[in-house]
Amino acid sequence: MDLGIQGRTAIVCGSSRGLGRACAESLANEGVHIVLNGRNADTLDATAAHIANKYGVNVLPVLADVDTEEGRAALLAAVPEVDILVTNNAGPRPADFATIELDTWRAAVDSNMLAPLMLIQGVLPGMRERKFGRIVNITSAMVKSPNPLMALSIGARTGLTGVTKALSKQVVVDNVTINNLLPERFDTDRQRYMADLAMKLTGCTYEEARAQQVATIAAGRLGEPKEFGDMCAYLCSAQASYVSGQNIGLDGGSYEGLI
Repeated sequence: MDLGIQGRTAIVCGSSRGLGRACAESLANEGVHIVLNGRNADTLDATAAHIANKYGVNVLPVLADVDTEEGRAALLAAVPEVDILVTNNAGPRPADFATIELDTWRAAVDSNMLAPLMLIQGVLPGMRERKFGRIVNITSAMVKSPNPLMALSIGARTGLTGVTKALSKQVVVDNVTINNLLPERFDTDRQRYMADLAMKLTGCTYEEARAQQVATIAAGRLGEPKEFGDMCAYLCSAQASYVSGQNIGLDGGSYEGLI
């Protein structure tokens, strides 16, 4: 299927590796020019070269921390017209609610609620004026399936979900859509980190920790990053103009709820 976005330009945050990179690659495969973002120069440059060579699109690497005003300004200044924005940032570490201090709460809200909202605020006027815009926020399955150890992620990302749902109703008339992708257990550095954490907390082996991860997924496997990226690309397509304000879980069929 031709997604109708060839020649468009996308800012993809946190895209030098992991799920952000998967989204950047899937968009590049559709002919979208990419503003790539990361905090490690070597990783960022290597990923930019790979995507440019493989897909033949323009790739502009921007070394920036989206937690900062300067980082967000650098991304927004990278291209004059942004058609697609994919927000993404590292999630907070698991923590017992009783141990979370106020500054830690503030940092989580800054990273996983306010940073994406400020980027959205920066691109919305131009998208609305040009009558095309696609915004996809990478949040978390925790928004729908809360785990008490993930309170920081739940709080910040549920706030983002609420604000963007309200915004989506306002801007869809201008062919600007806002949707959220809710990943659970994809085979990325995040799950390797979680396996290492389980080893420290329980004394299990790495293989046992990974097996425990897989056991929580109805599909019996971890998700492939490309599967996530391709869903992101579809939500950015011309065909997805009637899909907005949605929270789409990618969890191998593991969500227990009905709605």
